[in-house]
Amino acid sequence: MWAHYADAPFQPLKKPLARSHMALITTAAPFQPDKGDQGPGAAYNSAAKFYSVYSGDTSADHDLRIAHVAIDRKHTSMEDSGTWFPLPALRRAAAQGRVGLAHRFHGAPTHRSQQHTLEVDCPEILARCVEDEADAALLVPNCPVCHQTVSLIARHLEANGIPTVVIGCAKDIVEHCGVPRFLFSDFPLGNSAGRPHDAESQVFTLELALRLLESAPGPRTTVQSPLRWSKNADWKLDYSNPERLSAEEIGRLREEFDRGKETAREIRESKLIA
Repeated sequence: MWAHYADAPFQPLKKPLARSHMALITTAAPFQPDKGDQGPGAAYNSAAKFYSVYSGDTSADHDLRIAHVAIDRKHTSMEDSGTWFPLPALRRAAAQGRVGLAHRFHGAPTHRSQQHTLEVDCPEILARCVEDEADAALLVPNCPVCHQTVSLIARHLEANGIPTVVIGCAKDIVEHCGVPRFLFSDFPLGNSAGRPHDAESQVFTLELALRLLESAPGPRTTVQSPLRWSKNADWKLDYSNPERLSAEEIGRLREEFDRGKETAREIRESKLIA
């Protein structure tokens, strides 16, 4: 059952973005060389998941991947991390004086348990943002569950005084949950921050998000990016659509999902024991 709230908290910016510290929150995972294929075109890899909040230095480069989540693998190749981790674009914007940047970004685990997200991960991310003196937060999901996760985190941050904007591709999930501000890009899952190998679209997407932070009149404000993925919108019919899959493909995907679920369960239980 997807998270749903009738209302949403809302905090206006307390000072101009140029004088604010922006936190970046991602559901992408640090590359783990010992955890199998996580590169371009990789199949779903549950072994590469992470189960606790992590943080990284925003002044450094990071190799974050999204092979651990259910993105649209048919229409995006996972070649350009700028489409799911907009730290380089944020650093450029900070260098130009458009926005300040907090000294850390934070990784949010994508638990299917809303209770765990609300009781464990949301307070932890809030504590880290407060420690970093973050004045606002940009949240970037990838898969369907990622969109729910960051929506819950955005609500928690906002309820505790930190303005937020979610940029994503799953409009139904985010709006069903109810967030303060949402920039919707009608792209395949895994491209929340812009088109791959298109720096201009990534800069434009970030600027739209910053403007939304500055101008949203109240909660549940959604803005749709004018960018299009392609001239042909037929790609929208492919994601998780059994009518477009053969019986063999459905069987293969079911086996892949079951294996991934079992691997994730084993990793999760081993971490609880440890």
